[in-house]
Amino acid sequence: MDPNKKVTKKVKVQIMAGKAVPAPPLGPALGQAGVNIADFTKRFNDATKDMKGLLSVKIYAYEDRTYDFVAKTATTTSMIKEVLGMKSGSNKPGIQKAGKITKAQIRAIAEHKLNDLTANTIEEAEKIIAGAARSMGLEVSN
Repeated sequence: MDPNKKVTKKVKVQIMAGKAVPAPPLGPALGQAGVNIADFTKRFNDATKDMKGLLSVKIYAYEDRTYDFVAKTATTTSMIKEVLGMKSGSNKPGIQKAGKITKAQIRAIAEHKLNDLTANTIEEAEKIIAGAARSMGLEVSN
């Protein structure tokens, strides 16, 4: 984000790494913010071609019709689902279990997401990931 420019609009979207297309919902959101859609998709896809999964992206549109974006790692829940090979968590997380996740799997996700979390240590990051897993109806096991 450029501190010397005035931000006119902030857009938060989730996009698959390297696979941005101008189709809805991305195209209309960028168009309303005054962002050149074709330019954004090209820049985003080039910047994220080596990443994988669903990324959380913040786009800052400036009054001079330029923009910046920040792409963060995939969401915690999407990473958990990918590691476990599941489509979704439990519909009733407190009642019905959707599966198990090991502490080693939690640690691997925590190490990958550490920079995007509000945690200062890997142990704090593990607690955040474990909480997300429990909210999906997963049992944390050794």
